[in-house]
Amino acid sequence: QVKLVESGGGLVQPGGSLRLSCVASGFTLEGYIIGWFRQAPGKEREGVSCLSANGASTYYSDSWKDRFTISGDSAKNTVYLHMSSLKPEDTDSYYCAAARGRDYYCSASVVSYDYWGQGTQVTVSS
Repeated sequence: QVKLVESGGGLVQPGGSLRLSCVASGFTLEGYIIGWFRQAPGKEREGVSCLSANGASTYYSDSWKDRFTISGDSAKNTVYLHMSSLKPEDTDSYYCAAARGRDYYCSASVVSYDYWGQGTQVTVSS
């Protein structure tokens, strides 16, 4: 059974950092693209970043490309989203997602993904 579990969210002050984790089970990350998305209540889910199937290519939406970093650890079957210089507007629920993909390509589009985690809440506030 394919399962994704996010963790690492919480309350952080503006300017602070967090590392979100997405642990995959039921499949190995090799051969899958992984995306991170955010969603506020009543709003559409939007792509933040993604990682190609071989881990060699990444993508970041313009709003976060200078502050967020995506990385993978195949030994732990885990993908991380390192978030720095956090702002109050980064407050949202963050989700990871997976889909069979190919090397050197990933997608930040919701429709590209088949498997989703339950999300982790990030709150940036003083």
